[in-house]
Amino acid sequence: MRNRQTLIALGVALLLGLVAVFFANSYLNRSERQAYAGGTTKVAVAMAPLAFGTDITKDNVRFVDYPNTSIPPGAFTNAAQLMPGGTKRVALLPIAVNEPILSGKISAVGAGASIAALLPDGMRAATVKVNAVSGVAGFIQPNDSVDILITRNLPGVDTQVTDVLLQNVRVIAIDQKSKNTSGAPDVAKTATLEVSPIDAQKLALGETAGSLSLVLRKPGEQNNPVVETVSLNDLRYNVYGGARYPAPAVVGAFGNAVAGSMQRSASQIASATQRRATARPAAKRSAAPAGHDIEVFRGTKSDQYKVGEHGN
Repeated sequence: MRNRQTLIALGVALLLGLVAVFFANSYLNRSERQAYAGGTTKVAVAMAPLAFGTDITKDNVRFVDYPNTSIPPGAFTNAAQLMPGGTKRVALLPIAVNEPILSGKISAVGAGASIAALLPDGMRAATVKVNAVSGVAGFIQPNDSVDILITRNLPGVDTQVTDVLLQNVRVIAIDQKSKNTSGAPDVAKTATLEVSPIDAQKLALGETAGSLSLVLRKPGEQNNPVVETVSLNDLRYNVYGGARYPAPAVVGAFGNAVAGSMQRSASQIASATQRRATARPAAKRSAAPAGHDIEVFRGTKSDQYKVGEHGN
């Protein structure tokens, strides 16, 4: 009996000890988390602007205190992480002064500057020629979104047309320079675009078939599902003529029905107009009865003629 009571007492004591340990650990962990959340950690930031291809060195990097709850993903907390063993790393995207250096913005350890590292899976980098006009006078910058227009001659037709070749294409790089060797602005001559494999083929074919132009677009704007071909006949302002945008943007079964109804109405109006036009001469021929006088007014002067007597 006494042994049983002893075992029960030991069991209760053990249970109470485990509970005490659990609450003690919870308290300590909570205290540690609070202390960590209120503390700071050194994070690598840029001391000077880092352009694409700039080497990451000790001279252009410094470590500043960041709140532990605000450390961005991919940040480096010590020099050994950023440059292990002094190996070379370069910037793949522009990094501003005091901006954290993140792993997604610099090359891998020992790797050089490569645009390929910036491409998402399944995408390609295609470079096209641009000039001061087709490149929007140097206002296009990396990570901007553009539409690509193609101007070409139609086969067998002596006229030029412009079509929208691609929409909402991200610019990876552009060779725009603020100053050249003479100190004057140097306008970009090429632009590197992020496109799918089939769109890369369209760009290559488009450059041989005509001239390409870039059109800067607002970020986040939705693509237009229906685009128009603009020809030389559309180079005018006319309420009833020129390019037919946005009227053709009505698509689908409802749009087809509306378009068919409009075409039938236009055909009916044209037929009625033609019938009235052909009916007027017949009315004039039968308007003057044979053998009667008619009066013709010319301004304020009137003349009378006899008609219908010829052959009587």
